[in-house]
Amino acid sequence: MTITPHAPTIYTADLILRGYVESDFDAFAAFGGSERSKFVGGPQSQWDSWRAFLAGIGHWMLRGYGMWMVEHRSSGETAGRVGMINNKGWDEPELGWHIYDGFEGKGYAYQASIAARDHAARYFGLNGVISYIDPANTRSVALARRLGAGFERVGQLLGKPCHIYRHPTLGVA
Repeated sequence: MTITPHAPTIYTADLILRGYVESDFDAFAAFGGSERSKFVGGPQSQWDSWRAFLAGIGHWMLRGYGMWMVEHRSSGETAGRVGMINNKGWDEPELGWHIYDGFEGKGYAYQASIAARDHAARYFGLNGVISYIDPANTRSVALARRLGAGFERVGQLLGKPCHIYRHPTLGVA
């Protein structure tokens, strides 16, 4: 695998998937400190959000892939994060998504996830990946299904039960 120390930039119709910049932190921390983050280890303190923010940057350095920051093209606002995660102790790389307050319900998670999944399959060799989803997170379950992922099995993530959805293998050259 080729190490990608900086996230490549991907453009979609409405979004820019790009690397982290410090000005993203306020939106990142607002999500991390809110109840909306309960399915991804939150809510968390400002300090824990800062550590998670830095870990996202470090993931690119260590693994050669990671989660992109999602920027809304027309407003320039930070709209969320999407991409590949493979933390120590995880079964395999995961496609994950977090869409921030004010940007949900507009199809941005779908748009960003399709772009990230395609890029990961083409350039990182990550094809047919999984998503760990808390079954109570009905919006993420619906998105996984819309992305063509199917329920594979019950698993565990960070000591908590979850459902594992398998994304389709993409025909990439």
